[in-house]
Amino acid sequence: MALKISVGQYYHADSPVHALDPRIKCACALTLMISTFFVHSASQLAFLCISALFFMVMAKVPVRQVIASIIPIAWLLVFLAIFNVLLTQNGNQLFAWGPFTITDMGAWSAILYPVRILVAILIGALLMLTTTPKELGDAFDAAFSPLSRMGLPGHELAMIFSLMLRFIPTLAHDAAAISDAQASRAGDVAHGSIIARLRTLKSVLVALLASATRHAENLARALDARNYVAGAERTRWHPYTLHIRDGIALLVTCVYIGGLVALR
Repeated sequence: MALKISVGQYYHADSPVHALDPRIKCACALTLMISTFFVHSASQLAFLCISALFFMVMAKVPVRQVIASIIPIAWLLVFLAIFNVLLTQNGNQLFAWGPFTITDMGAWSAILYPVRILVAILIGALLMLTTTPKELGDAFDAAFSPLSRMGLPGHELAMIFSLMLRFIPTLAHDAAAISDAQASRAGDVAHGSIIARLRTLKSVLVALLASATRHAENLARALDARNYVAGAERTRWHPYTLHIRDGIALLVTCVYIGGLVALR
């Protein structure tokens, strides 16, 4: 069976990126994602794309399948490119046809902004592929720990985030099963008139909402059975410790940032 990867799915591999401390990994990924919005020149954009591919190769994830998994998201960026190329009127005129005018700045904007967003999505997908939901929850728990010291529900916020990540593949599986069940009853969302598709989609959404409510009730019973108390002091079975590889990851991130600044 062909390998299928979806955004948000964990991909197991023995790589240096997988072995990083989740706190360091999330901090580096967040820095890389923010840095994409400070890219302005062609050399910076090329350096950004090469760096993203380098990180994916280091993570030992199938690059083609990862890129194919974000194609539905990439289609949205096509509309962004069209709007940029048509609405940006600064720069030298390249082409004019009726009310539409394309300039060199508009053409560059149509390339720059979608590629920046696409690379940011790739870095986020790489973080999800190399980090388990539990590790992500622990990383956000560490990030929200100052809130707990101030009396705010920092741990509970991190737990909600972890549960959200945990149930993304579950709800996706339920949505696929409900869609298949509707298709077997001649209610395929992809066929028929627009009205028929909306009616079928309404049925799928209602069934999916009922499934999500059932999962939430089962989760609440499981927490009650385990005597979960919000705000209680907790410890980890395996505490996280920093290693040399985590320092190397921070150094690589700093070198990447320095490269972007130098190419500006």
